[in-house]
Amino acid sequence: MSEPALLSRLDLNLLVSLDALLTERSVTRAAESLRLSQPALSASLARLRAHFNDPILARRGNTYELTPFALRLTDHTTTALEAARRVFESRAAGSFAQSTREFSIYGSDYGFATIGPVASRLASERSPGVRFRFMLHTPAVVEDASNRLRSVDAMILPHGFLADLSFTDLWHDDWVAVVADDNPHVGDRLEMADLGTLPFVLTYASRSAFTSVSRQIQQLGIEPRIDVVVESFLSLPHFVRGTERVGLIQSALAPMAGEVSGIRVVDLPFAATPLLNALWWHPVHERDPEHAWMRALFAEAGAVVAAGDHAA
Repeated sequence: MSEPALLSRLDLNLLVSLDALLTERSVTRAAESLRLSQPALSASLARLRAHFNDPILARRGNTYELTPFALRLTDHTTTALEAARRVFESRAAGSFAQSTREFSIYGSDYGFATIGPVASRLASERSPGVRFRFMLHTPAVVEDASNRLRSVDAMILPHGFLADLSFTDLWHDDWVAVVADDNPHVGDRLEMADLGTLPFVLTYASRSAFTSVSRQIQQLGIEPRIDVVVESFLSLPHFVRGTERVGLIQSALAPMAGEVSGIRVVDLPFAATPLLNALWWHPVHERDPEHAWMRALFAEAGAVVAAGDHAA
């Protein structure tokens, strides 16, 4: 049977029911989440079982569990439902002022504290119905970006981690260090000797997740003494305050770090390679007019961050 003929025989509302059943793993809870009666959802489950020739939910004692086949369906169902939602949320070019679309963006708190507020402010001025969902990425999300970005609009991430995805450059940034006000070992700037003797707070320090500046220190032949690893740039200064530790943050965050009492920002003793931050997306979104509008919005917001106006 051809694909169009197969789809014509299916009620695509079953996709919504299937997603709820896979998420809740209970007919009762799935019915409540969809605000349907339990008999109505039971009827949908019966149709799904007949279509897939699989029970989907199997009783184990007093509870239900997903069958192995249903577990394999989970990611596909989420992606398909998100794609269907995007199809019916799409608008023709030129009608973005009335758009109510929600754009989902992965990134770190660095991106959310800098370009995120600027982009959302520009959107609210031009298309008040547009919403953003900013989601913190993890190393696992970045490693699986080509798949994750099929159902998510974009990811804010510097160059050097992703390939074979569409992108637009946003802004360059530099690196600085933060130390405690009363750190007796550091003057107006760090010295090369400090890098090998003082303890560090680093962000994303693992084999697959790291910052370019920490790798550069290693390339200079220095293995930093790591006291703390934290997957947050904004919280890093709090792990430096009152200690002899050194933290490394982006220049765009320096004004925010300076607002933390007991902290001062100092220069590095070497020329750190600048960051080039970018917005990444899957090519499946390339021809979506609203997605293109969102990408242009972020490019404009990147110019604001580059000018330093984001901190105002």
